[in-house]
Amino acid sequence: MKKLTIIMPVYNEEESLPLIMNNWLELCAASHCRLVVVNDGSTDGSRRILDNLQSQHDFTVIHHKVNKGYGGAIKTGFRAVKTEYLVTIDGDGQHLPASVIHMYQKMIEEDCDLLIGARENETKFTARGLGKWIIRSISKLLLPNKIRDLNSGLKMYRAELAQRYIKVCPDSMAFSDIIALTFIAEKCKVMETPIQISPRAGGKSKINLGSAVDTVIEIINIVVFFNPLRVFLPLSAFFLLAGLGWGIPIVLKGRGVSTGSLLAFTISGIILLLGLIAEQLSQIRRILIEE
Repeated sequence: MKKLTIIMPVYNEEESLPLIMNNWLELCAASHCRLVVVNDGSTDGSRRILDNLQSQHDFTVIHHKVNKGYGGAIKTGFRAVKTEYLVTIDGDGQHLPASVIHMYQKMIEEDCDLLIGARENETKFTARGLGKWIIRSISKLLLPNKIRDLNSGLKMYRAELAQRYIKVCPDSMAFSDIIALTFIAEKCKVMETPIQISPRAGGKSKINLGSAVDTVIEIINIVVFFNPLRVFLPLSAFFLLAGLGWGIPIVLKGRGVSTGSLLAFTISGIILLLGLIAEQLSQIRRILIEE
């Protein structure tokens, strides 16, 4: 696995780090891959724990002075990668070294651009699980895809593409979903493979209701970025049909053209024009990303 770099973003994980770091360092030593840990402005003892490991071979730690967010930490890790492939893991101990080995083999065999580790043993119904289902449903509605575990933290990328696409991804927790949708929108080869996860090794999850709302907003943003007509055309059609439905009965009664219908037609036309302009801007931005 000399062609692989492991990226681990960390924020206030002093409870889990002592329990998981040896396993990942042993994997790197045995498989000749590299581990890059990005300490995202932790305010607990995470920095001290990571600095004590600095002498380890095939290990790099990068410290943010302030918290930049999950996506911001991932981006820093991506920019430090010089290998052909990279994989992201969470710093809470849920992901297993065996899963990374399996995914690397699958990545090479299938010649993937992005391989997502789909969690198989996460079956307990929770409010968080409901939120994930809602996010997946919205993403599939706006940008059709067959990905089941879009926001899995265990993803393996072709590094060249990942480093290019982070330009359009947010610094927040929404990064995990948006980077996957970006690969899909760009017609890259995206696949899933089942993985097992362990209970959190320590500490508390950083995901909350605000993270879910932010993710939905970012999904809409990325769809407008890559395929704006998928948003604008349905809205334009809605107001057009609403205008026809409101105005036709009035016309048939001989009462002239309804003001409400004219307003709906006008809104429909404006939305359509905005969609066409957004489509042109989208094409220009995509060219800039490719360059």
